[in-house]
Amino acid sequence: MIRRILTTAVLLFCAAGVTRAAAQRSHFGVRGGYNFDMDDGTLGAQLSLPLGASIELYPSFDYYFVETGNRLGFNGDLKFHTPGAPLYFGAGLNILHSSGNSDTGFDLLGGFETRYGQTHPFIEGRMLFHDNSAFQLMFGLNVTLY
Repeated sequence: MIRRILTTAVLLFCAAGVTRAAAQRSHFGVRGGYNFDMDDGTLGAQLSLPLGASIELYPSFDYYFVETGNRLGFNGDLKFHTPGAPLYFGAGLNILHSSGNSDTGFDLLGGFETRYGQTHPFIEGRMLFHDNSAFQLMFGLNVTLY
């Protein structure tokens, strides 16, 4: 029941944030990395939808390269940029889906992203909290949409 409430709240928040984000600069990005606890490589994509001067809605997904079956991760995060520095941190809902089973948890993230020009390389660490915790390190590139 709590998972359904959290999922509904995140979806409503996402829908409300999209209209406000249209007035600012949004980004699309691709990323790759490694989950050290699951021992899997990952490839994914994300959007950055500004909600204010230093806060963004940060939905993303990851495809994990597992030996058998498949594993997908879906994230609905809020990302906060520190004023005057290229650092950011955030948290949100995380759903891991593998071979017909879904596990809902949360994540904490932090990273470094350059903000010069139209493309923004970044490095990000993300801690996933489910029945077992897992750490993954991601590298990627965000591109300004408009």
